[in-house]
Amino acid sequence: MSDNELVLERILDAPRANVWRCWMEAELIKQWFCPKPWRVTEAVMDQRVGGSAYYLMEGPNGEKFPNRGVYLEIVPQRKIVFTDAFVSDWVPSPKAFMVSTVTMEDAPGGKTKYRATASHWSAEDREQHEKMGFHEGWGKAADQLEELARSLK
Repeated sequence: MSDNELVLERILDAPRANVWRCWMEAELIKQWFCPKPWRVTEAVMDQRVGGSAYYLMEGPNGEKFPNRGVYLEIVPQRKIVFTDAFVSDWVPSPKAFMVSTVTMEDAPGGKTKYRATASHWSAEDREQHEKMGFHEGWGKAADQLEELARSLK
């Protein structure tokens, strides 16, 4: 781990295939991606290397936070790498903040070893993200992900 990374790692009580679905299906990602009472109201995902992703997160008081990025790597059922450094079709964003890497591995008992890493361009960006509530927010989102993935058939 570098000085510019924040990491969330845990064992999710859900099969890896279900965790993967929750990342890949727009209607599922809307249900868990940001900590409640925030919610994702729009999710548009072109899941290929260079494909764009757009999530509109809305807060309980009408706040709107558009989140744009592109996929850098997708390894089915195992790994997703995306960044906000580009908004779509390799068009640079006004301010690159991080590259996110999510990995999933089978764990004993039908569970999933889940790791989400936010790699920032600078220590200042990492510190800002930590103060914004990285650990609490990404932790709550992972709880919601686990609950949803566990409920899928």
